Amino acid sequence: MAVSGDGSGVVAHAGSVAVRLLADRVGLTETLSTALARRGFVPGHDRGRVLVDVATMLVAGGEAISDIDTLRHHDHVLGPVASPATVWRALDELADTSATRVAAARAKARARVWGLLPGGLPAARVADSTLPKDLVVLDVDATIVIAHSEKEHAARTFKPRSTDEPSVVGVMLSAG
Repeated sequence: MAVSGDGSGVVAHAGSVAVRLLADRVGLTETLSTALARRGFVPGHDRGRVLVDVATMLVAGGEAISDIDTLRHHDHVLGPVASPATVWRALDELADTSATRVAAARAKARARVWGLLPGGLPAARVADSTLPKDLVVLDVDATIVIAHSEKEHAARTFKPRSTDEPSVVGVMLSAG
């Protein structure tokens, strides 16, 4: 592997490309494509791929549908990426699609990933007790970044956390 900031073949947001490739590898793209398929309609851009590209765009810091163009500029790595107009159409179609089909597609891909873990999904421990194996615990933490300002009378915009407040917020999700 070579790391370079100049030359040809350089890809910005390389980490987000890895996210898209992971979605493909674990079968998320394929299961979404199947869930969003409509009889008699063959879109120019597969709708499962469009959703994965939108998620990839968000991982890369995108904030608006037009930010999908950050991926479109890397077609030599990613292949064809839908235009903002196509993304809007895909999202409109998604509004008409059963949310349960999309949720089932996500669950299928998630189960495949967890099935690849040796011994399956490990049980989580919270407050010295073992949770059922069908619950997943995500530990979410954040760090405040202090920014300097030259503005007159600028003051900090956050209240420092007291030492007795927890620094980690736990979120439990159903594994199914």
